[in-house]
Amino acid sequence: MKRKASAGLLARDLDYRPLLLVPVLALIALPLVGSASTWLTLTVAGLAMGMIIFIIASGLTLVFGLMDVLNFGHGVFIALGAFVATSVLGGMGDWTGSEQLWRNLLAVLPAMIVAMLVAGAVGLAFERFIVRPVYGQHLKQILITMGGMIIGEELIKLIWGPQQIPLPLPEGMKGAWLLGEAAVEKYRVVAVLVGLTVFAVLAWTLSRTKIGLLIRAGVQDREMVESLGYRINRLFVGVFVAGSALAGLGGVMWGLYQQSVVPQMGAQVNVLIFIVIIIGGLGSTGGALIGALLVGLMANYTGFLVPKVALFSNIALMVAILLWRPQGVYPITSR
Repeated sequence: MKRKASAGLLARDLDYRPLLLVPVLALIALPLVGSASTWLTLTVAGLAMGMIIFIIASGLTLVFGLMDVLNFGHGVFIALGAFVATSVLGGMGDWTGSEQLWRNLLAVLPAMIVAMLVAGAVGLAFERFIVRPVYGQHLKQILITMGGMIIGEELIKLIWGPQQIPLPLPEGMKGAWLLGEAAVEKYRVVAVLVGLTVFAVLAWTLSRTKIGLLIRAGVQDREMVESLGYRINRLFVGVFVAGSALAGLGGVMWGLYQQSVVPQMGAQVNVLIFIVIIIGGLGSTGGALIGALLVGLMANYTGFLVPKVALFSNIALMVAILLWRPQGVYPITSR
């Protein structure tokens, strides 16, 4: 009975209004775009872009929301994941050149796994030598992590070179499925499915597992959890490594989305990531998902309707949401 009562209380306490932002934005855009088929194409493209941004931002959301660390070096893990993918996929030509989607997925999956492992390993070193000395010091975190990102970009140039490297989509992921007159690109559907999977795993881990409970309890009362015999430091290092690995996964997805990679790609995406995190509520995974979808849709709608203001549209979106909710759509109450 207690479990049912608490579940009912949580359901009543959850504010569903932010969940309406995504469909409301899509419906507002429909009469502006005019053509239903064009609107559907733009909407699917926006949702796919939003899901990729969410995958990238989810790592930083974990690090900031659970560890209170401002990691401005997050972009280096994005670029690292993308460049690792170029090396892995470059050696799997027989699989990426096939027009069978399942063979393409079996090629992309190891690229994702290797990118996550490499990004996670580098993230472990990044936390140990760069972030750990400045825990609790936000200004120093900003400065030292930005320096770490610059060094990381130079190391990427040293290994893969400074030039742009193509990262073409596998043959089976090219093209689109036709829904009436609307064209839905295959890769964008794959991106949406991957993003939903990442969100489901994160939500389940943080709310339904012992590790998630310990991490959230450690954020609220570190001394109490340590007094029970748990080492919070190790848990927080694990969170940083997981966040770095997710950035590596997002880098693979973003590189395939752009079909090319450059060492500065992580820094270029950082602005969108922080907009998403601010809209979401500075550390909320659900808020980051809503923010990412809004950013993806806004970028595609304005890019089609008013290309000249596309670069500023997401900043305007963030300002509008903060005027409604100054702390973001789902703020972390303990912050």
